Amino acid sequence: MTTEPVGPADASTRPRYTDIATFARLPRLDQVERADIAVVGVPFDSGVSYRPGARFGPAHVREASRLLRPYNPAQDVSPFANQQVVDAGDIAANPFDIAEAVTAIERAARELTADGARLVTIGGDHTIALPLLRVAAERAGGPVAVVHFDAHLDTWDTYFGAPVTHGTPFRRASEEGLIDTTASLHVGIRGPLYSRQDLRDDERLGFAVITSDDLQDEGLPRAIERMRARLGDAPVYVSIDIDVLDPAHAPGTGTPEAGGMTSRELLGMVRALAEHRFVGADVVEVAPAYDHAQLTAVAASHVAYELISAMAPRG
Repeated sequence: MTTEPVGPADASTRPRYTDIATFARLPRLDQVERADIAVVGVPFDSGVSYRPGARFGPAHVREASRLLRPYNPAQDVSPFANQQVVDAGDIAANPFDIAEAVTAIERAARELTADGARLVTIGGDHTIALPLLRVAAERAGGPVAVVHFDAHLDTWDTYFGAPVTHGTPFRRASEEGLIDTTASLHVGIRGPLYSRQDLRDDERLGFAVITSDDLQDEGLPRAIERMRARLGDAPVYVSIDIDVLDPAHAPGTGTPEAGGMTSRELLGMVRALAEHRFVGADVVEVAPAYDHAQLTAVAASHVAYELISAMAPRG
């Protein structure tokens, strides 16, 4: 017997600003029989190299997500109607021990996906992508194509001798054989690097690059074409650092860089992923202490909504 998905609270009977905030006012995991997609927070930012505060990101994004509605006209889909989407709460992680935190995140992600659910994770800093990718590759039965939206490569080796930080997750993931090195790419890269060697190392680790300048010079349709050609038919994990957006669109983040994508461009590229086979996604690095009028949180909540919509069954 099929159980109809439980959707968001009805805004016509309960005002959006009431109740404890779950993502998009969705039911909690413990209120439904099963989940197809679980939105889960990871309030962890002990891997940051500059401004802290992303540990408060999940709550901030949930608060801004109150305004999301059940029908997505851009994708012509009702993402909560034909799949059960829930808010699975937060994964608690040790703020004083990165290795222990990574282990806890990996363990919790494995438990949440045990029945086939896919995760849309709200960070937290980008360190959390490594344990999430471990579980995603495990569930996919092998390496996954990573679409990484970010101002930064995040394939550096160490910071102060630490091998796992928010600037290193995709180097570690490549070294562990978690990513498909023929189908992965960064989008939105910009700003200064330490040396030309950063780009050489990144290519060796298996990433193609669509820079922010490429988007400016070639336009969004060409960027989408390049992204989809690179991905092919591989299973896809999408990792979005909100600092891929220009600080004008997302000031509330720890390592802002001038010259970034607009919210419209990012949403357009996420929508273009709907034809691909998702194994999971994350939206990270929202730091509310630097946000203004919820600009960053609104952008992040809409990005997560488009990811969930892209993961929804068609037809």
